[in-house]
Amino acid sequence: MEMTTYAPGTPSWVDLGTADPDGAAAFYGALFGWEVLDAPPEAGGYRMCTFRGVPVAGIGPQMQTDMPPWWTTYVTVTDADDGAARVRAAGGHVLVEPMDVLDVGRMTVCADPTGAVFSLWQPRAHIGAGRVGEPGTFCWVELATRDRAAAAAFYGAVFGWGTNESPMGATDYTEWTVAGEGVAGMIAMDESWPPELLPHWMVYFAVADCDASAAQVRALGGSVVVDPTDIPPGRFAVCTDPAGAVFSILAFRGPVAD
Repeated sequence: MEMTTYAPGTPSWVDLGTADPDGAAAFYGALFGWEVLDAPPEAGGYRMCTFRGVPVAGIGPQMQTDMPPWWTTYVTVTDADDGAARVRAAGGHVLVEPMDVLDVGRMTVCADPTGAVFSLWQPRAHIGAGRVGEPGTFCWVELATRDRAAAAAFYGAVFGWGTNESPMGATDYTEWTVAGEGVAGMIAMDESWPPELLPHWMVYFAVADCDASAAQVRALGGSVVVDPTDIPPGRFAVCTDPAGAVFSILAFRGPVAD
């Protein structure tokens, strides 16, 4: 699906911070068919990943080398400074104060009250991903948290997200909505999750065949930590790249809009 704008409150961009940008570019380029472009020197090593001629994700050097590499979710806002103030008012934390990113936008890095990290994006020249929801692009983002009630209150206050609940095993799955359209999800971390695993936002990338893509992840030096599994939207797997960054792949059931 081609995108030309994102409504405020909609996840619009994902990027990877890693100690091995070259290795990541080779891995994801082969896995998803991305062309990874070098950015100008003033971008500090940040690279744009393109698919079918438009930006779909970013790869950059890891800022905190004592932390594992991780995919970050960006949510569009009309004003990053106002968004940061709303994060604080709702009980969250601003980890990186609002700052301009060249002429492409303004961003800030935040954490919700349960500890999950995300970013706000105020678009200028760069709206976010130019294509989403099709093989080779990100298609969903999902919060895993140990306190669903606190998270729901926080994101509702910051972004005005509505919620739809549906049964999933012993608990419910939350779908967050903007103007009635699903934009993100939330899953509860119960006692089956490793206690050392912190609440986090998971990025899903669409693929045509989950099993084939999981096999390709392994062939490229990554790992599959949750084997391909059927879920209501399709078939998914949780993977890591060779440096250890976690992401998910999802093959939708039925046709995907172009």
